[in-house]
Amino acid sequence: MMMEENSQIEKKSLRLFSKLKPDWNELAKDCVCFANAFGGHIYIGIEDDELMPPAAQYIPENLSNKIIKTIQNLTINVAITATIKTAENGGKFIDLLILRTSSTIASTSNGRYYIRVEDDCKPIMPDELSRLLNDKQAFVWEMQQYLKVSRNDFDKSKLNIFLKDIQSSERVSHFVKQKNIDELLDYYLFANGSYLTNLGVLWIGKREHRAKLLYTPIVQFIKYNEIEQKVKKLVWDDYSLNPKELIETIWEAIPEFRESIEYPDGIFRKSISNYDEVVVREIIANALVHRPYTTRGDIFINMYPDRLEIHNPGILPLGVTPKNILHKSVQRNPHLSKVFYDLKLMEKEGSGYDRMYEVLLTSGKSIPNVLEQNDRVVVSIKKQIINSDIINFLDKIRKEIQLKSKELIALGLIAQNNTLTLKELSKYIGLDDILVSKDWVSRLVELNLVKTKGKTKGMTYYVDNELLTRMQYKEATNLKTIESHRLRELIREDLKKYPNSSRREIHQRIGKEIPERTLRNEIKKLIENGIIVKKGSTIDAKYYLTLFLNSVK
Repeated sequence: MMMEENSQIEKKSLRLFSKLKPDWNELAKDCVCFANAFGGHIYIGIEDDELMPPAAQYIPENLSNKIIKTIQNLTINVAITATIKTAENGGKFIDLLILRTSSTIASTSNGRYYIRVEDDCKPIMPDELSRLLNDKQAFVWEMQQYLKVSRNDFDKSKLNIFLKDIQSSERVSHFVKQKNIDELLDYYLFANGSYLTNLGVLWIGKREHRAKLLYTPIVQFIKYNEIEQKVKKLVWDDYSLNPKELIETIWEAIPEFRESIEYPDGIFRKSISNYDEVVVREIIANALVHRPYTTRGDIFINMYPDRLEIHNPGILPLGVTPKNILHKSVQRNPHLSKVFYDLKLMEKEGSGYDRMYEVLLTSGKSIPNVLEQNDRVVVSIKKQIINSDIINFLDKIRKEIQLKSKELIALGLIAQNNTLTLKELSKYIGLDDILVSKDWVSRLVELNLVKTKGKTKGMTYYVDNELLTRMQYKEATNLKTIESHRLRELIREDLKKYPNSSRREIHQRIGKEIPERTLRNEIKKLIENGIIVKKGSTIDAKYYLTLFLNSVK
């Protein structure tokens, strides 16, 4: 069965060659697109909306040779093969295989450059040619073997951890898990023939070999005070860690990541991390996966009093910009990216910005700021909570309604900004107005989570005040079904302020709507756990926190 069209598959009708003048230039352009991306297949003889060719379809024997000769004349640096194949239904088609150009840039013979982006063919602007060449060299880096390290000369402990991680990952198929060590090394392209690849050395190689790799990642953490003076510095530059170990070590070595801010949640207080673990790990993983390994430069994690900045050497992959980074996924190092994904070190192959947006918005914080400079990409995350009410609002919405990630992101952006026009929302997301309206907010409008005013270009989205009020009201008055641990915390806090109180007095202060039996049972548990002490045996017995007992006379 044939696959649907995607970044590496295109289908073309055989009618293309039945015309008096076939459009060879269009086919040549498509071949250039694939060659400059990741290679691919053009299935000639299969209609766009079909999975297989017509059952009785016949392909002239000389057509495949004609295609090869013509494309070779119309393109530069394009390598192809054309094979006549038979589909499951007996119909014939041509499998035109276009190889990826490893270190050169393909073009048409009249000097035009194109690249395949998802399922579309895009022209390459002159200022983007150097970026494309840079990315191609990065791709070659993964598969190079210039150190000539034997495929058996690996770090045993790192290999064993890798094998264990593969077995425990639900993202890895049973078929892959059944492979032996040599088969796994070949499957993940850690080895090719007799030697480890650069990717293999990076992940399971010995320290002395990793140190000899060109531009093995070095990470520096620098903390600044209010006047931007350096007050703390950590460096990982001894090449002893593979990428996974590097992420784990960085997270554990920086306690500032685990600091948090408290904010009121009705009658309780919640804690929000200054820098959520999911966000921190995702940003570091992106830095390791998307950096060009042919470019010198350390990864910097700079912590300021109000923000965290990650500086990654190199520029964004071709096709990715700060404006479309939320939804655009281009794999600069596709084999390394696959390892990260399979081992659950990233949300998905190529990018995890949608997950970062979701976590930050539901934590009441602003979305990441991405800045592309001449030689680096800087991602900045703010520590400050913009609006704590949004945290409670989105949390309650998620509990009541199953929303897609993109819908939750759109809702968070609208709620955080009070109102957003369609144009403003599209700018945040980096997509065309029509796509944003259809795929990101249409269901929010249908569910009455978002209201609209205006039409077409003047369309404005906002969260209805009645909905905000209702969501706040539900939480604030829902003491009849309060969770046990929260009720015990209420009792403890009350006795901390008012020691020597009776059960009746406690009940009146923390909420009369709480069932008396529930209150009595939770007080009993606190006594059994040694947290509070009861004095007296009547209904007016007094209760104290154990901490305050010695001060009671």
